[in-house]
Amino acid sequence: MRKFWVAGGLGVGLVFCLLALLVIGTYTAAAGLLGGRAVGLAKGAVPAAYQSLVQKWGTLCPAISPALLAAQLYQESGWNPKAQSPASAQGMAQFIPGTWQTHGVDGNGDGKKDVWDPEDAIPSAASYDCELASYVKGAAGDATHNMLAAYNAGAYRVIQYNGVPPYRETQNYVKTITTLAKSFEAPAGPVAPSKQAAGAIYFAQGKLGTPYKWGGNGTPEEGGRFDCSGLTKAAYHSVGIELPRVANDQWNAGPHPKRDELLPGDLVFFAYDLNDPRSIHHVGIYVGGGYMINAPYTGAVIRFDKIDTPDYIGATRVTSDGAKALPGTNAA
Repeated sequence: MRKFWVAGGLGVGLVFCLLALLVIGTYTAAAGLLGGRAVGLAKGAVPAAYQSLVQKWGTLCPAISPALLAAQLYQESGWNPKAQSPASAQGMAQFIPGTWQTHGVDGNGDGKKDVWDPEDAIPSAASYDCELASYVKGAAGDATHNMLAAYNAGAYRVIQYNGVPPYRETQNYVKTITTLAKSFEAPAGPVAPSKQAAGAIYFAQGKLGTPYKWGGNGTPEEGGRFDCSGLTKAAYHSVGIELPRVANDQWNAGPHPKRDELLPGDLVFFAYDLNDPRSIHHVGIYVGGGYMINAPYTGAVIRFDKIDTPDYIGATRVTSDGAKALPGTNAA
C-alpha cells in the first residue's frame, strides 16, 4: 500500500480554519469562470497503449471526436480488448459478429480484421460511427447526436423522425455518451466549479480521525469506517451524487482540471502507471492548498495529506450528469 506523510506542524484547529478559508476563497474566485470548448484528450484520460489510436481515428469525420470515441469505447468495454457480452458482442468496441463482418476494418493493415485487436477494433468503431453519420446527414439537429441515435436505434429511425427519435433509451444513450466524453476532453479553458463540492467536503471533514478499513463503506457493522473510494463515494452520496465503488471507475465522473486549476471538492487520484488511468489505486477529496482528505491505508485514520506525490495522476471535478453517465449507473 502507498504511504502518506501527515500534514506536519498543522494543528487540527488551524487546518479547519485554513480549510474554511480555502473553500470560501476559492469558490468566490471561481464563481465567474466559464468552461471553454474542449480540444484533444485530457492527459492520462485514455490508457497510453490506445491514446494515439483514439486521437488519430477520432478525427475520421466531423461527427466524432477523440473524446467522443473514447467515451464510446470506455462505455462499451472499459478498455478491455477481450470483453465479451452475453449477447455475443466482442472486443473493445463490442461488435456483434454480423456487424463486424460488414463494418469491421483492417486498421493496422496486417491483412486481417481481428475484432479482438484494438488496432482493428478502434478504427472500426470510428469508421462505423462515420458510416452512420453519413446515413443520417440529412436529418435535422446536431450531427453527432443523430449519429449516436443511429448507433442506438438504427439509422432508419433517425431518418423517420428527422432527428433523435423519441425513445427514452436512445435519448439517454445520446446524453450518456456526450456527457461521458467531457471526462476525456482536455478543457480549452477553466472547468466550471462544482455546486455540490462543499457538501462533500463537509461530509469527509466529519470523518476525520476515523480508522481506515479495507473495503469499508461506513456501515454500522463496519464501525463507520471507510477505505479511500468508500469515503469519496459516501461523501458525494451525501449530496445526491452516486459514484462507482472503485477508485479508477470514479475517474470518469466529470472533466479533469489541471493541477493549478484544482478547487476544493475535486477528487484527486494516484496511480501505479501515470499513463494508464486503469492503474489508479487511491483517491482523496481535495480541500485546497495542496492538501486532501483521504482514508490512506490499514493502520491509519482518515486525515489530511499532501497531494503532490510521485504517483499523482490527476483530478476529476465531479458532476451529477458525469456520474450518471458512467457504465453501470442509472443514466436518467
